[in-house]
Amino acid sequence: MLRYTLMRLGIFVGCLVVVWGLVYSGVVPRGLGDSNGMWIILLSLVISAPISFVVLRKERDRASVRIVQKVDKVKANLEANRNQEDGADDAARSQGQAPQAS
Repeated sequence: MLRYTLMRLGIFVGCLVVVWGLVYSGVVPRGLGDSNGMWIILLSLVISAPISFVVLRKERDRASVRIVQKVDKVKANLEANRNQEDGADDAARSQGQAPQAS
């Protein structure tokens, strides 16, 4: 996931440099008044988003698979703990004791 984030940040920074160059060379219009910095950042975000979507598809899929595996592992651990507690409660009932509420 960190690799994907760094790659996405790299694409944004690349777009930021290109847009900054285009604005200051006059190819792309400047922002109004003091909003030029915000204009450059927003334009860079708008340009980098679809580029990241296309270019980083494989890395995003890999990150998604890793996240799903971690979630499945946590679910399996929760289910194992739940079954272990149910087994302890059943054992307590068979010995005539009331299970403890936690």
